[in-house]
Amino acid sequence: MDLMERARAVRLAIFDVDGVMTDGTLFFGARGEAFKTFNTLDGHGLKMLRSAGVATAILSGRESEAVARRAAELSIEHVLQGEADKLAAFDRLIARLRVPDESCAFVGDDLPDLAVMRRCGFAVAVANAVEAVKSAAHYVTRATGGKGAVREFCDLVLQARGSDA
Repeated sequence: MDLMERARAVRLAIFDVDGVMTDGTLFFGARGEAFKTFNTLDGHGLKMLRSAGVATAILSGRESEAVARRAAELSIEHVLQGEADKLAAFDRLIARLRVPDESCAFVGDDLPDLAVMRRCGFAVAVANAVEAVKSAAHYVTRATGGKGAVREFCDLVLQARGSDA
């Protein structure tokens, strides 16, 4: 299956957060609160993807109120945080949504993402992902995490579906 066929088949797009939706940098305030920065172009890409009928999800090993707020702002339907076993969480999500593996995309950057990437029909690594993740990916973005990689993925899926990107 070629790249555009994989992108066209996506019905559920799942994103890691740290290093994918953000640049991976964590800032902590004096009271221990975590601060994250998100890219507005990525956010608009996610909105366009949803408008085109692709469901969106976040699957993160960390738990963060900032992520919950950003997901709500972008109307991301499925938010799974604090998931040490991402594959088990992925299995629960696709079973609940009745979406086959081959209709899922996962965008990741680090080793905890590999098991899910290997199951998805369209595995994507951001440009600054670790080498093992890049090697497992069907596509490696030119942009880095938190700096347009999510938007690049969204535009690719929209282009494959014949939607305006």
